[in-house]
Amino acid sequence: MTARPNLRLGEWVAVCRLDDIVPDTGVCALVNGVQVAVFRLSGDGEDGGSVHAIANFDPFAKANVLSRGIVGDLKGELVVASPVYKQHFNLVTGQCLEEPGVRVAAFQACVQAGTVFVIT
Repeated sequence: MTARPNLRLGEWVAVCRLDDIVPDTGVCALVNGVQVAVFRLSGDGEDGGSVHAIANFDPFAKANVLSRGIVGDLKGELVVASPVYKQHFNLVTGQCLEEPGVRVAAFQACVQAGTVFVIT
């Protein structure tokens, strides 16, 4: 079980209920004016698995589509594959595995009382 930060007003934004995200998929949310792709990975534990958040904008396709990508493990890294050109982005760092010079923003995400929170 990972430690979760204390939520303080104005820092974290409630995105949705954890149950609203099907395990091993993502959803898009507008957080402080930024499109964020929020992913729920399956797993055991009280929070139902981990949640991760990266920018939804795919820099190769020039479209907000990363939340629709396929999540998985590639060479030991948690990634999402873009649904357009299939580049893989690390869900923790936002780093593109195929193009080391390309990265999308990564955000902190957590679950408290069954609600997913993200901070940008």
